[in-house]
Amino acid sequence: MDFIKWKFAKKKIKTMIGYLSGAMEFSNDEGAGWRNDLTLWLESNIEHKVFNPVIESENLMKSYGAESYRDWKVSNIDKYLNFIRICVDRDIEIVRNKCDYIICLWDESVLKGAGTHAEVTIAYECNKPIYLVNKLPEADLSGWIMACSTKIFSDFETLKSFLLKEYRF
Repeated sequence: MDFIKWKFAKKKIKTMIGYLSGAMEFSNDEGAGWRNDLTLWLESNIEHKVFNPVIESENLMKSYGAESYRDWKVSNIDKYLNFIRICVDRDIEIVRNKCDYIICLWDESVLKGAGTHAEVTIAYECNKPIYLVNKLPEADLSGWIMACSTKIFSDFETLKSFLLKEYRF
């Protein structure tokens, strides 16, 4: 089989899907900036699809009429929790059953939340590679998160170099 046919066959067999994990609730832009940049890079450089929970949350907000769900945290806790459970269930489903690996940004904004911790742990339990970009001093990085991570990077450029070697064909 020549290279062109092989590449087409390989692409047809399976397109990898990365899950972009990191802070949303306590991040200044809901974590959209780095996810948008990395999505474009993954799609154009290694032809991987991406599950971006920021976009998924926006879609869920529209579907459930929950554009002001953050206000519900203090004004209507039951309504807030019902919507957040939908988001949690969706993210867990994607991590467990739809993605092939996790790219996680670990920074100060992740420390106040819980979703990123859970996503990393679930991916670890499912034997999925977890590529962690750590922005904290190593002494402050949780041993649990370190142990769950397949590989830890200090910046996105080093991660990208690794991904090119690992997944580009």
